[in-house]
Order: sequence, then C-alpha cells, then structure tokens
Amino acid sequence: MNGDAERRPIPIGWIRALAEPYLRGYRAVPQRSGSLRGFWFLHPGKEQATGREREASGPGRSRRAMGFFVGYLVRPGEYSFLNPVPPECLVFAFIEPVGGSGHRRLVRQPESLLRKTFEYIRWLTHRPPRFVFADREPAALVRHLSMREWPRGKHEHFSRNFFIEALAWLVRSGLVRKLLAEGKPAARVGGPGRSSSMVSAKVRDLSPQTKGPRRKRFSSR
Repeated sequence: MNGDAERRPIPIGWIRALAEPYLRGYRAVPQRSGSLRGFWFLHPGKEQATGREREASGPGRSRRAMGFFVGYLVRPGEYSFLNPVPPECLVFAFIEPVGGSGHRRLVRQPESLLRKTFEYIRWLTHRPPRFVFADREPAALVRHLSMREWPRGKHEHFSRNFFIEALAWLVRSGLVRKLLAEGKPAARVGGPGRSSSMVSAKVRDLSPQTKGPRRKRFSSR
C-alpha cells in the first residue's frame, strides 16, 4: 500500500473480525470508496445513512449517527485536519452531525464524554502515536499512524497491532460502553463487563503500571 493505495483493492474483511469483539453492540458497515477503507461500527439506536450516502467516507452528513471507524486513510480528503501522511491506519470515534445537539453535548462541551475520554487516555499514554481530539470535526477522537515507511509485507501485521492497541484503549476508557448507552434505556445496556469480556486480557496489558504499547511493532526495520 503506497501512493496508489486508493486505486488498488485493499483487503478489509479481516478488520471486522478483529474489531467486533471490542465493539460489541455496534453495527459493522464496510467503507470501500472515498478517503477511507475499512468498517464503520454504528450505534444501533441512531438513524443511519444509506450505502450511497456513505460514499463520501462518512455515514451521511445529514443524518444522526455515532460510533467508531477502524481502517485506512488513503487520501486526506475531509481528514486533512489531521495533517496525515497517507496511507495511514486509523481508528476514531465520531458523532454527527457537527453542530447538532448530540455533538455539542458529547464533544463540544467542557465536560463532554469524548473530551474527558481524550484527557484520560492522554494522561496514560506518553509516546506516539497519541490520540487527537478535534471538537469541530465529526471524527472527534482519532488515533492515526502513517504506513508509508513500513515494509509492504508487514502492512497487515503492523496495522493489526495498531488497531488492537487503539481499540483496547477505547474499551478501557469506558467510551465503547458509554457511547452505546446513549439513547438506550439503562436496563438494556447490560453489565459493564459483558461487552468487553473477550478483550479484558488485552486491556489489562495496558494498565498504568506497564510501559505502554511497544513501539517496535511499528518500526520499519
């Protein structure tokens, strides 16, 4: 995957199988055009867009939507605010539409869920790639990393490790569970450990006492 990444088919099927245990309860929808390649994991209780509306690398700017994306950025497009160096692997939490009541409450407000999650994760992680918070964008909480210097044969291996680490932080922070609870009666949310039982071991590996994710996984050497 290099400069012609957006013109060549990028295998994404394995991403869904990797991410679903971390994002239980969200609905997986593939993204194969536009700036992104990968899967949206959409909140089941929010109005979603049709496949045609998602062609611009988003769940539909006129619809109410929230959830996560796991995959690749093949050109900057509407994600130029990240100053990316495509191709990149990225994971982000999103709330749409920007300016709507949900975005104001969950992103823009001083004590919002995504802002507090960002502060929590940044407090525990001190080495790149770190999460980025963008309170004026649909993709409000983002972790991204360029793949340009990676050996071609290691792209899937390195990006797999990147996705696991990013998703584990989102589970540990409580964001996956709390965002799923939005718009649902409390009785339907279930116990806090149910949705993350399959990944609890990996999450424990990222405790504050550890030295953090091993960056050698992302080395091009």
